[in-house]
Order: sequence, then structure tokens, then C-alpha cells
Amino acid sequence: MIERLKMANHVSDTSQVLFDVEEEEKEAALGYHSEKLALALGLIDTSPRDTIRIVENLRVCGDCHSAMKLVSLIYDRDIILRDRHRFHHFKEGSCSCVDYW
Repeated sequence: MIERLKMANHVSDTSQVLFDVEEEEKEAALGYHSEKLALALGLIDTSPRDTIRIVENLRVCGDCHSAMKLVSLIYDRDIILRDRHRFHHFKEGSCSCVDYW
């Protein structure tokens, strides 16, 4: 999934990683966010074109939000993500929150 995101020109937003480490390590840390792991499992474990539903007890970060938008476009999936404040419905590369979260 991460490789396909990179091929689609997704650039990780490492400005929100607060660790004092190299840029590559920051990108790797973003890859282990629970939303991305849940999304990867959903892509593996569901049939094509099934809706993937994810519940998060924290606010979704900007990098995960942009990655979800791109994954919904690349894999032609509807993704519903509930975070601490609202529901996000990702479909065809856009989100129902209109990037206001």
C-alpha cells in the first residue's frame, strides 16, 4: 500500500512527527499509525469494492487523512473513518469533511 502511495506521488507530512530523528525514520513512523494498519488489513481481508470501516479514538493526523483520500482513489474503495470529532467518508479521492477536520 505504501509503495502504491509513493507511485501516486504521495509525500508524507513529517512535520507532525515530534521525535528528533532522521527524515526517513519519521516517514517510517508515520507508516505504523493505527489507521494505516487498519486500512491495510481491510484491503487484504475484504472483497474488492467493499466499504472499509475504521474507528479511531483519537483525531486523525493530516498525513493519514491525505493517505486515506489517495487510497480511496487508487483502490476504488469507500472508506469510512470515525475519529474523535467526526465521521470521514473517503470516496474517489475526496473526503466528506472537505479537508476541514
